[in-house]
Amino acid sequence: MEGKPVRESQSEYSEFALPNDANVLGHVLGGKVMHLVDLAGALAALRHARCPVVTASVDYMNFLHPVHIGQLILLRSSVNRVFHTSMEVGVKVWVEDVRTGDRQHTSSAYLTFVAIDANGKCLGVPPVIPETAEEKRRYEEALRRREYRLELRKRSK
Repeated sequence: MEGKPVRESQSEYSEFALPNDANVLGHVLGGKVMHLVDLAGALAALRHARCPVVTASVDYMNFLHPVHIGQLILLRSSVNRVFHTSMEVGVKVWVEDVRTGDRQHTSSAYLTFVAIDANGKCLGVPPVIPETAEEKRRYEEALRRREYRLELRKRSK
């Protein structure tokens, strides 16, 4: 299978923070942010695999700053590494004050997606080709994170 550069999977997703997404303090619910992270990650995985993908795991998420009603939520995602049928996708989340244009990094996450066919069977995915120094660093680190995830999975059985 011929590889594809990381840039072909890079995706952006944005959404306006509305009152129905918030708690009583006016902060967007963490679950809503996690939902958006899953969508943004799936976009990158789908663009890389060009077939349906499902979420297999999400590494922990920290919420560095609250997202307030009226802010723009910006998400960027790309495939970090492919492991035959699964792929690690990195997602970074910012909020933007639409009046000032100021942006603030609010969270990041790594997700694992698996490519599937129409019958729900796993499909092989083309390798990803990191080109920049940053992409190569994320590619190498993805292997260590995968080993850690597999060890955690083994312990939980």
